[in-house]
Amino acid sequence: MGSYNVLVCAGCAEEPSIFACADCGREDHPYGHTRCARCILAERLSGLLTDPTTGAIRPQLQPLFDAMTSSERPQTAIYWLARPPGIGPALLRQMATGEAAISHETFRDLPADRAHYYLRDLLAAVGVLEPYEPRIERITPWLTEQTAPLTPIHRQMIEQFAHWSVIRRLRHAADRDQLTKGAVQGARYQIKKTIELLAWLEHRDTIIADATQTHIEAYLASTTMSTVTIIAQFTRWLADTGTNTHVNVASLPPSKAAVTMTDDERWRHVRTLLHDDSIRLYVRIGGLFMLLFAQSLTSISRMRADQIDTTNPERVTVIFRHEPVQMPEPLGALLREQLTRRGHASYASRDNGWLFPGGRPGRHLLTENFRGGLVDLGIHPHSARHAALFSLATEVPHMILAQTLGISHTNAITWAALAARDWSGYIPHRADACSSGA
Repeated sequence: MGSYNVLVCAGCAEEPSIFACADCGREDHPYGHTRCARCILAERLSGLLTDPTTGAIRPQLQPLFDAMTSSERPQTAIYWLARPPGIGPALLRQMATGEAAISHETFRDLPADRAHYYLRDLLAAVGVLEPYEPRIERITPWLTEQTAPLTPIHRQMIEQFAHWSVIRRLRHAADRDQLTKGAVQGARYQIKKTIELLAWLEHRDTIIADATQTHIEAYLASTTMSTVTIIAQFTRWLADTGTNTHVNVASLPPSKAAVTMTDDERWRHVRTLLHDDSIRLYVRIGGLFMLLFAQSLTSISRMRADQIDTTNPERVTVIFRHEPVQMPEPLGALLREQLTRRGHASYASRDNGWLFPGGRPGRHLLTENFRGGLVDLGIHPHSARHAALFSLATEVPHMILAQTLGISHTNAITWAALAARDWSGYIPHRADACSSGA
């Protein structure tokens, strides 16, 4: 068993006190000579959030006061309040006095910068504002800017396409907690390429409603394959809405499953992540979940702490979908460590149940945090996950693979076929074994 450091007060340790707050008597978080950071923070927040008409903290902002004053490191909040240019605190003061509404609409009318983004995320994380998806919200002002050069008829059309097709798809993903930065970037790219088509038609004095197949094919002749796929989706939307039923683009067939990482490379990466303590802990765990259990970065980043069971001192289990999976050591030890420290998340993210809480209030770590760390080690997530899926498909029936790892049955069958294993007799065999008591 390892040794643990336990914090106790000086009185309990029968030692003279080095510091005790003059206000509350606490001995932790000294801030200055006589007071602790928590009391100083409470004082400054009270002054900031108090409604002058009542002399008390504005009720709608009380959850923010409670969350910040109960944070693990009140010094962080003190620094945020004092850091110039003080945009966030200034807006909070306006909300406390009633000069600014405590609503999402207030932020929609303000500059789209990091300071306002952070405060809006913070207020949503502590329950002052309703939950929202900032990455989707930020598309709307960007869309207005992108469509400005178009004629009014095309501007209206692209806004309809963006909101009712592209952004709608993002909202569905967000509702399932499956929205990724890559999906948002892909949506912006799709909109931008569609705008380029409309601008190309305008340059030829044509609107999309009157475009012919000749127009579309002439445009696609000088574009990339990714643009062809995007325009194919747009022409399907044109047909579905009755805007133009005379043009179409054939969709490209989906790419087949492929493996580009050898099993030796995969296990070499596993050994590195298991034993190299210089690598960030979340990168080690995320990479091992991918290399050993074929988990996607999207799924890993969204894992909850309660998916990890450490109640048995002999083993650690993880539920990726329905069934608990026992972790090999030292991965089990790494998970125990992650649960105790949970990274350097903001105070509004630590207690939200995320296994990997992020720096943005109320949010988990982004997939890009994992991807960047793994790529720096020479581990390419796409290849790593495919290698893991291929290896597991050679050892585990596809129906068990899907049930345990949380992948679709179709995906599991695809990888089983690539691994050339026929598990069609597995279920009857398991049934016979169970009935015989084997």
